[in-house]
Amino acid sequence: MSYDLVVIGTGPGGYVCAIRAAQLGLRTAVVEKRATHGGTCLNVGCIPSKALLHASEAFEEASKHFPDLGIDVGTPKLDLKKMMSFKAEGVAGNTKGVEFLLKKNKVDTFHGTGRIAGAGRVEVLSEDGGNQMLETKNIVIATGSDVANLPGITVDEKVVVSSTGALDLDKVPKKLLVIGAGVIGLELGSVWRRLGAEVTVVEYLDRILPGMDGEVGKQFQRILAKQGMEFRLSTKVTGVEVGKKGATVTVQPAAGGEGETLQADVVLVCIGRTPYTEGLGLETVGVQKDEKGRIHVDSHFATNVTGIYAIGDVIAGPMLAHKAEDEGVAVAEILAGQSGHVNYEVIPNVVYTFPEVASVGRTEEELKKDGIAYNAGKFPFTANGRAKANGTTDGFVKVLADAQSDRVLGVHIVGADAGNLIAEVAVAMEFGASSEDIARTCHAHPTLTEAVKEAALAVSKRAIHV
Repeated sequence: MSYDLVVIGTGPGGYVCAIRAAQLGLRTAVVEKRATHGGTCLNVGCIPSKALLHASEAFEEASKHFPDLGIDVGTPKLDLKKMMSFKAEGVAGNTKGVEFLLKKNKVDTFHGTGRIAGAGRVEVLSEDGGNQMLETKNIVIATGSDVANLPGITVDEKVVVSSTGALDLDKVPKKLLVIGAGVIGLELGSVWRRLGAEVTVVEYLDRILPGMDGEVGKQFQRILAKQGMEFRLSTKVTGVEVGKKGATVTVQPAAGGEGETLQADVVLVCIGRTPYTEGLGLETVGVQKDEKGRIHVDSHFATNVTGIYAIGDVIAGPMLAHKAEDEGVAVAEILAGQSGHVNYEVIPNVVYTFPEVASVGRTEEELKKDGIAYNAGKFPFTANGRAKANGTTDGFVKVLADAQSDRVLGVHIVGADAGNLIAEVAVAMEFGASSEDIARTCHAHPTLTEAVKEAALAVSKRAIHV
């Protein structure tokens, strides 16, 4: 079987790449090791976690906040099995949707483990031991990432779980200990806290959400602590011992010192993800990787081996589904002779807790490190009419603009619906907007988006409502 392109992996990057290539007239096939398409994101990541975040948020609203709105529904009862069914329905709907789109665009699908057997050849090994050889002009590796393991700690997906196991617990743990204060740990910790677990987050660094704006991290930590989440920062986990009644976790200060033990019914290990390149045959064909195990590519996503490309979590950059999607479109267009491109300065990042955290562009720490002069404008949701009416006043919007040109360099939001609010400034930044451009754009009243406008006004110290 001969193709113009074979894509290995049908996560957000892979299936989007295949569909775009097919739209451009390339004969395209995909290879997927799972029974369903969508990769980690749709099967055991983005989609199921957001379903549980949505359901658990509704449960907490009914439990704690409905009376404030004049709604008396009594004490809500948790049916965890039904909630998990709701999650599964969302996953099935999305994965079947991808299957339909591939068929609609006439992309051939092969289920099995893909291995690059040589230049222009992909071998597909099926679970029953059979194999097929696909001939192709080009190969795109879109195999994504896997959970990172903590040395010396065994994940059994029962007591010590990864993000995958945390999405499928059969009961609410009384005590949940989360190792890692990144996006995944805070999102899944929020799910189980809302449903009744006592959640303690242990983080090696001295802050949560490393890599995001420092001020955002500090205020967000205060908000989560007020909700009941406990944090142990600058702390390292030295051991986890599983017993009949859960786990005993040994911790000590990151800088060294006397250790102590913490008890938990479930331990969630969320220390990051690693590129998934196992069994691809990269060493055989000579594809180069960097010191972090990521596939090295040039500005056109090409590896050092002619005809082999890579996108998504297996290459450098943030491990985000939408980043992989944009790269998938770009490489498909490049292979079709067009000018595919990804603007890495404008890739939003969202934490889907409540309130949400969203950012795009540079942080204050990055601007200071690079010696870039900037002006900052900040506006709190406590001064936003819609937020006050809704009772969702936690957080703020911060706009960072170049001191000379006023071009927006970064925007950081903590607050309700931040994940949607960030889209406005992402579009503005893509067009090279100044803070003045955003400030002079009419925003509907009363909306949360007015906080974005006011933060842009605040860059030049002329916010109206604060």
